[in-house]
Amino acid sequence: MKPLRIVVLGGTGFVGRHMVPRLHADGHRISVLSRNRDLNRELGVLPRVTVDNCDVHDRAALTRKLEGADAVINLVGILNEQGADGRGFHEAHVALTETLIAACKSARVPRILQMSALRAGEGASHYLRTRADAESRVRDSRLAWTIFRPSVIFGRGDGLFQRFAALLRMTPVLPIARAEARFAPVHVGDVVESFARALAHPHSIGHTYELVGPRVISLREIVKWTARLIGKRRWVIGLPDSLGYLQALIGEWLPGKPISRDNFRSLKLDSVGEKDGLGELGIVAMPMEMIVPAMLGADARQQRLDRFRENPHAG
Repeated sequence: MKPLRIVVLGGTGFVGRHMVPRLHADGHRISVLSRNRDLNRELGVLPRVTVDNCDVHDRAALTRKLEGADAVINLVGILNEQGADGRGFHEAHVALTETLIAACKSARVPRILQMSALRAGEGASHYLRTRADAESRVRDSRLAWTIFRPSVIFGRGDGLFQRFAALLRMTPVLPIARAEARFAPVHVGDVVESFARALAHPHSIGHTYELVGPRVISLREIVKWTARLIGKRRWVIGLPDSLGYLQALIGEWLPGKPISRDNFRSLKLDSVGEKDGLGELGIVAMPMEMIVPAMLGADARQQRLDRFRENPHAG
């Protein structure tokens, strides 16, 4: 395919930092929109990548940045909000998508690729409801759209295995809410490959792809496996829903908001798919067992190196 000019929203996040180099490898010119360009200059090291300041909620500013683009990728998403009434989720998912669609039409950008979530529209969580509402705006937009619904995503820099590894290094006991909730973790490399292939193949237009890994695993199993991989003997305690909800309520007041009531509501639904969206795009899903052990092992080696640098005379 010929190289495209692509604008990426949310390109400075976990998935975006893997997405941009993958798209660059196909010869595309990429503009990553950020509220603070100076904090994300490393993305602009690639020769055909620029990082541009833009308030993506400002329709006029966004329209100017989209002029001349062939496609836009929307990776913007939040897992928690300020408050608990859903307004933060609505602004990040629905209102932004509405602004983006309007800007695409004004700038005559024909193609939109939208990140969503598995089980969008199901259950009571604001996160899943607003993901579905954003999907409906995209489907009704009359743009050439493709929607992606991943399960939980893992890989270098993730908020799954690496986050649990950090917690497990700090505490001998880890209580977890909804411990039996099930996931089909998908590798970030497979996620970004699905976007790249959808851009290259017009048959993906008008399709929604569920992105899941080859193994279904419970949250309890994820945490226990992580503990084994980092060489820690830990008690992993599944909480009854009454205590799990209390943990989520308390978690909303902790730094980084490690869990919230909306997260708890999301966990009531298993994040497993019914269709092999990766397979539909010709992608063979990467097993966790091929990535995570080396990933966490590299983290452990880096931590030992950092400690040595801080105190080279320690035993």
